[in-house]
Order: sequence, then structure tokens, then C-alpha cells
Amino acid sequence: MTRKNVYELTLERIDTIFNEFDNVYVSFSGGKDSAVMLNLCIDYMRRHHIARKLGVFHMDYEVQYEETTRYIDRVFAANKDLLEIYRVCVPFKVTTCTSMYQTYWRPWEEEKRELWVREMPAECYTAQDFPFYSKEMWDYEFQLLFAQWYHRLKGANRTCCLVGIRTQESYNRWRTIYAGKRTSQYRNLVWTCRNSPDIYNAYILYDWLTTDIWTANGRFGWDYNRLYDLFYQAGVPLEKQRVASPFISAAQENLALYRAIDPDTWGKMICRVNGVNFTGIYGSSSAVARYRAKLPPGHTWESYMYFLLSTLPAKTRNNYLRKLSVSINFWRTRGGVLPDETIEKLKAMGIKIEVGERSSYNTDKKPVRMEYLDDIDIPGFKDLPTFKRMCVCILKNDHACKYMGFSLTKKETDDRRRIMEYYNKIFS
Repeated sequence: MTRKNVYELTLERIDTIFNEFDNVYVSFSGGKDSAVMLNLCIDYMRRHHIARKLGVFHMDYEVQYEETTRYIDRVFAANKDLLEIYRVCVPFKVTTCTSMYQTYWRPWEEEKRELWVREMPAECYTAQDFPFYSKEMWDYEFQLLFAQWYHRLKGANRTCCLVGIRTQESYNRWRTIYAGKRTSQYRNLVWTCRNSPDIYNAYILYDWLTTDIWTANGRFGWDYNRLYDLFYQAGVPLEKQRVASPFISAAQENLALYRAIDPDTWGKMICRVNGVNFTGIYGSSSAVARYRAKLPPGHTWESYMYFLLSTLPAKTRNNYLRKLSVSINFWRTRGGVLPDETIEKLKAMGIKIEVGERSSYNTDKKPVRMEYLDDIDIPGFKDLPTFKRMCVCILKNDHACKYMGFSLTKKETDDRRRIMEYYNKIFS
């Protein structure tokens, strides 16, 4: 039997989606992955003469390359007959890692209209269009609640949101696909995940490679974001060419490209969010721990951490100290899961650890309780509790401490749960 390629497999997935779900929409950022996903759906609909509209959910973050805006405008204009467009311009909270003072910023914030990087696009949806919107809402919370709002708006039995993420991109994206429980999948399809009752996400490109994306664009002659041509001319490797919010951690290294590729936007950006110019200059250096963080003479990593904390505003400093306290207590009482190889290396180095037999997580790794270390130079050091890792978080302005492996805190989880319950009552 001939093995099917990813294109053929994806067409089968799209066919399943359109046959099984009476309401389908695409999460479209203007990046290469979501663009290919949207083009695949448009081609499928035209080939099969599907009359119903395809929803397109675009979160417009205000600050983006002009080429991205041009591309999005072209796609929407060329496919008006098939698309039902939800171009969202809402001042939700968005993480920023350019500033030690700001943990978030708000696109399209009315109070800062004079600082907007560009004018709000015509025919967009604003906060007034969404009864569930709250000023305390983060962008990822808005995404979840939009799905429920859209599902009820359409009176659908089942709704599917197509999300263009690929496991090749990062471990977190791999985990999104493979770490979920089978009970949360739609009919045991590994590339699906239940968002909320009768609402599912589908990751139809999950097994594509970056080269597959560009092969598809070339073979089918699809329009694409010409920003990627400029990235290529600037020498940016394929795997680092991403269209994302410019103020998040993953974008720090390439933030300075705005200055060369889109100088008009750059001139407005440096007034929009604190620390943009500094990050543009030093975002690819050890100053923000992009490469190997350097320990100043006379310091341990622990003492250097407290020095860095002393330079921060009280609110920011207390946030890091709270995260550190949670992490120390976690490693002392519950323990992190580590592979046998790392456990043996720790024992060989004489580091005091307590190894459990079984973890409550779905993993073969064993739980290990231990105290914080200053630093350790072994494979897998990123999984171990060290003061150096906390220093890296501070240097990166990683307020959420994602580099430390943090997810939401209990307070953040409770706040999110309360918000979701409140708006679920509104919808019910």
C-alpha cells in the first residue's frame, strides 16, 4: 500500500471536519501555518462547492509588520464569497517581555489612542461587540470565550476551530497534541482536543514540517505573507521566521528586524510599550540571557539573583519572589519528575535527593525531591531547580517564569476559573 503524504492526510482531516461539524472556523494570524491551513480549506470548499461560510477568527494585535496587514487584507478581499470574517480589535491583556515594569500591554487601548501604531481597520469587531469581554481578560481567555460565544451565535450542535500549530515548532506544541487525554479527543482523533462541551480544536497541520509549508505554497501558487521574503533576505533561518506579537519572549531576538524591515512601524513601537528600544538593541545578546547568561565576578547565582531583584520595582520583585517561593516548596515537598539518567548523575555528584517510586503524572520519570542548587552543568539542567534559571527569567523579563517551567499559579488558575464560570452563566 502506498504511504500517504501529509497533504493527502490533511485533506482527509478537512473532509472529516466538514462532514462531522456543522460550524467550522479558522484561527488565522497571517503567519505561514495558519495561512496554509486557510488556503487548504478554501480550496476544499471551492472544489466541493460548499455553500456555507467558513468563519475566520483573526485577533488583531495592533502592532505588526505592515506586510502582515497587507496580506491579511488581500486574503479577506479575495475570498469574501466564502469567508465570514471576525477581525477582533479588543484591548485584552497581552504578555510583554520587553519591560521590567510592565507585565502586559493592551492593543487598541482607547486611553492611548494617540500612541496607536496604526488606525483600527474598517469592519472590525471591538469590545462592545462581545458581552463577555472584561478588562481583566487575557488574550488566551478571550480566545476560549470567543469559541463559546460563536458557538451560541450560530446555534450549532458542534463547533470546530482549526488551529495551525505544528509539533515541529516547539515542545509545548508537541505537548498540546500528544499530552491530552483520549477522552478529550473527538472520536479518538489525536489531532483534536475538546475546548468545552460541543466545541473542539483541530490541529490539521500537526505533522507538517516547515519545508512542507513552503512546498505547498509553491506547488499550488497560493498567496502568502511577503514578510517571509524579507526575513529570508535578512538571513533569518526558516525555523525562526515567525509572525507573532513582537513583545513576547519568543520574539525578543528578532525584534530589531522591525527597525530594518518596517522602520515606520518601529518608530511608533518604541513609544507604545516600555523597553522596546532596549530589547531591540540587546534582544539577541547575553544582556537578556538570549545566549549564555554570564555571572558577574564575586557573585554566586543566588546572590546575583537577589542583586537583580533589588533593581526591580517592588511589584515586579514580589512577583518573582512569590514564584520562587512556590518553586522551592514544590521541589521540597512534591518534587519534579526526572529521567533515570539525570537521577544517576545527581547521585554521582553527591547531591542530596529523595527519589519516589511513582509520579501522579502520566510519565515513566520518577519524582525527585531536592533543594535549590546554585547551578549545575549536566544534560537536562533545564529541568532542575537552580538560581541560575531564576536569573535567566529576570534577565528575560519572563514575568510568568515560563523558563522555570511554571504554568499558571493557584491564584491565577482560580481567577481564570471564576472568569470562565461567570461568563458561562451569561451564555447559559
